[in-house]
Amino acid sequence: MSTHDAEPHVAGIAGKLNWLRAGVLGANDGIVSVAAIAVGVAAATPDLAAIVPASAAALVGGALSMALGEYVSVSSQSDSEKALIAKEREELRTMPEQELEELTSLYRAQGLSEETAHRVAVELTERDALRAHLSMELNIDPDDLVSPWRAAFASAVAFLAGGILPFATILLPAPVRIPVTFVVVLIALALTGALGARIGGSAVPRATLRVVVGGAIALAATFAIGALLGTTGIA
Repeated sequence: MSTHDAEPHVAGIAGKLNWLRAGVLGANDGIVSVAAIAVGVAAATPDLAAIVPASAAALVGGALSMALGEYVSVSSQSDSEKALIAKEREELRTMPEQELEELTSLYRAQGLSEETAHRVAVELTERDALRAHLSMELNIDPDDLVSPWRAAFASAVAFLAGGILPFATILLPAPVRIPVTFVVVLIALALTGALGARIGGSAVPRATLRVVVGGAIALAATFAIGALLGTTGIA
């Protein structure tokens, strides 16, 4: 058995990890955003008639905002990829010899001999010239272009998955809703922080502590503001 059998040499693994990392970050945003607003309102008033609409608005509005932002961002990336593919296709049609030389030079730069690089370039060009150039020059897979709609949907779902936790705990009876929300949110942030660190290959304790401390500060700040407004009678 090869010592490399366990290594992820599957095509597109980097893209899948990026999607997973984005999902974790989206869930983290949902947890913090909804919890901060829910705790802030709950600190100002125990009335669920105020807490529920504000928390629901944070949950739905945040998910839609995340989805829209991701759609716009990925649409720009998708347009760029399509433009590059069209440009490469036109160059292959109008200057095939120069494109073959370019592909050969790219393989030569990877350490292959001139003869081997030329042979590889010729064989790949005969098989699928466009795919060969997109892969080597631009690192683009024409069968796996980014989808703005899929990105938007994934972002919204990730935000909702994270935000539903504080939304649920803030509906508990008044004496326990805020402390339970604090505990649940910090535990959830610890999990997302650890998962994000593992996916990104960074140190788990430091990344987890960073996320938890940041979330705790956000909750404490909104709690203090809500309590102040409730005490002064503004809210």
